[in-house]
Amino acid sequence: MHTFHLGRRVVLAGTAATAAVATLPVLQGRAQGADSGTGTAAPAYRWRNAVQGGTGFVSGILFHPSCRGLAYARTDIGGAYRWDDRTDRWIPLTDHLGWDDWNLLGVEAMAVDPAHPNRVYLTLGAYTQSWAGNGAVLRSEDRGATWKRTDLTVKLGANEDGRGAGERLLVDPRDSDTLWLGTRHDGLLKSTDRGAGWRTVSFPAAPSATGQGITFLVAADRTVYAGWGDSDGTAGRPNLYRTSDGTTWEAVPGQPTGTAAKVPIRAAYDRHTRELYVTYANGPGPNGQSDGSVHKLRTVDGKWTDVTPVKPGGTATDGSTDVFGYGGVAVDACRPGTLVVSTNNRWAETDTVFRSTNGGRTWTSLKDKAVLDVSETPYLKWGGDKPKFGWWIQALALDPYDSKHIVYGTGATLYSTRDLKNWAPQIRGLEEASIRQLVSPPTGEAHLLSGSGDIGVMYHERLTASPSRGMASNPVFGTSTGLSLAAAKPAYVVRAGWGDHGNGAYSNDGGKTWAPFETQPAVAKEAPGPIATSADGSVLLWSFGTANPGYRSVDNGATWSKVASFPKGAAPIADPVDPTCFYAFDTTTGTVFASIDSGRTFTARATGLSAGDSEFQLTAAPGRTGDLWLSLKGNGLYRSNDGGAAFAKVSSCHAAHTLGFGKAARGISYPAIYMVGAVESFNAIYRSDDEAKTWTRINDDQHQWGWTGAAITGDPRVYGRVYVSTNGRGVQYGEPA
Repeated sequence: MHTFHLGRRVVLAGTAATAAVATLPVLQGRAQGADSGTGTAAPAYRWRNAVQGGTGFVSGILFHPSCRGLAYARTDIGGAYRWDDRTDRWIPLTDHLGWDDWNLLGVEAMAVDPAHPNRVYLTLGAYTQSWAGNGAVLRSEDRGATWKRTDLTVKLGANEDGRGAGERLLVDPRDSDTLWLGTRHDGLLKSTDRGAGWRTVSFPAAPSATGQGITFLVAADRTVYAGWGDSDGTAGRPNLYRTSDGTTWEAVPGQPTGTAAKVPIRAAYDRHTRELYVTYANGPGPNGQSDGSVHKLRTVDGKWTDVTPVKPGGTATDGSTDVFGYGGVAVDACRPGTLVVSTNNRWAETDTVFRSTNGGRTWTSLKDKAVLDVSETPYLKWGGDKPKFGWWIQALALDPYDSKHIVYGTGATLYSTRDLKNWAPQIRGLEEASIRQLVSPPTGEAHLLSGSGDIGVMYHERLTASPSRGMASNPVFGTSTGLSLAAAKPAYVVRAGWGDHGNGAYSNDGGKTWAPFETQPAVAKEAPGPIATSADGSVLLWSFGTANPGYRSVDNGATWSKVASFPKGAAPIADPVDPTCFYAFDTTTGTVFASIDSGRTFTARATGLSAGDSEFQLTAAPGRTGDLWLSLKGNGLYRSNDGGAAFAKVSSCHAAHTLGFGKAARGISYPAIYMVGAVESFNAIYRSDDEAKTWTRINDDQHQWGWTGAAITGDPRVYGRVYVSTNGRGVQYGEPA
């Protein structure tokens, strides 16, 4: 699923790969309660996730080899977590990363120190493109309760192809002070001071544009093995290397032929039999794999054996070709020769986990007799009758203290078993949705509706449990692109998104149940965009990107007509009082448009409002007609009291990313305003009870969640409660403690 730095300069010998070192929490911004300018001290807020239950790709799971019940998980855009065995839930470890560090919510790799159970290391960085910031290393002596940070001069790719490969970070088996870090484009890095400083060291393979580089680092006794993912396909080209002295690397002799074009995905070492197991695929994954294998190396004599459970390329039950790669691998620390491996990208037959108790000579598919219980996270049925065993299975772990406790990741959750038959999500506390829209209805059972990437829309009848109805169905959407409630008829809600069986739907019961639009414009399948309903629910306006006109329906989606004067690509906004009024902001010209004939025609009103600003939001204040607020990332906050004819800049803040409204404070008639923006010199979450004259910061430096600029809304029924979107940490909601 998914762009920064602090500290003092350090000087390193050799080729420097370190930019700065900082002790955390030392974050851009001020602690909660800081008083500066129009930002005032706030009573403490309590922040929690609105429970959904995973909803994102968990790219790695790591049990600590010498501490019972201790495990860590990494995600591609949602940070890292520690498993708390006492409370049976995951504890987020990286929520302190702020707006400027959004790129660091992608965790490329994790490492633990077998000799020191309290030490844990993370490498952070979601993207390697030029617009993304450099990577960073976090190191902790207390299991992630506090961190020290080193900024790197190289980029990491936790949300790019290959993100489900093995851990690219390793504590050296000979020396706990030494760490190795494999990168995608910059070779091999080494630290000799427990991750504080890093330098580039010699490695025999040269990176290419493939962007995989070193795919994993794993210790086998005192030897370190490195997978290499940038093979050019030349027959015999090595893709597995090792060092036994921590200085000289060599290609592993006799490594499998015929796998030169494949990527070594993960590896695991059985210390009892002294065998290294390696999974391969013909692409890094998690998508795009169609071939793969599993091999083992007997390290005492260098003998290789092909132990692939099922060869890809056979005929699936539906008659198609059964193509897939291999992903995860984990060995049983208690039982010699016992291990598990996973298939990946196996869509025809569905991915599985294979288990062997004899070193890979024979295998059992655990999927075949699996009983899946998703009652705690029912969205995993995806609108159907039952869940499937999994997809994108690259993260796979076996508890070193419990041979029957296996955990594997999918594109949406973590499944776990303790008896090899019954499986259920082991996901409490881990929330990774990328939230796009938030609506808090003024009446009804649910206080929140959310629209997300990958899992469409959810109806949150409770904030402390995954929605009992799962994701909205009929039709099921992948990514939600629009969500709108009729202000004067709140039981009526419409939604839009990417779906295989329709791209728009409506609800007459506040979002509990849905029906697809009877028809939809042809362009909806290719470019579904934002949608709005008039205050009384009688008119729908739907936008379809900058290349297409908007469309209008007056019969609940039975028929649609073009609105040629609607600004292409704009998000339609309904006036919350006047059902004949709609608004839209054309970012290409910096012009606000309005309609006073129920969306038939639009005319220009205010002009010259920051043309070309790619991040903006036009919002209408509830219960008032023509009261508009325009958030412009690079140019602050503006307000209009005349339906967009003129806007005045709000002087109390200098940057606004998203704005929402909630129940007014006692004795005040105007609704509370919630904003993600900058009142001081940094982005934070603010509330104003006096129409934006002054602001109170309500989040703190430990609750920042990276980028939070998509949506924010207050609760119209509970003063002080606010819902905040994140890009990888789900819906966060805060209330005065």
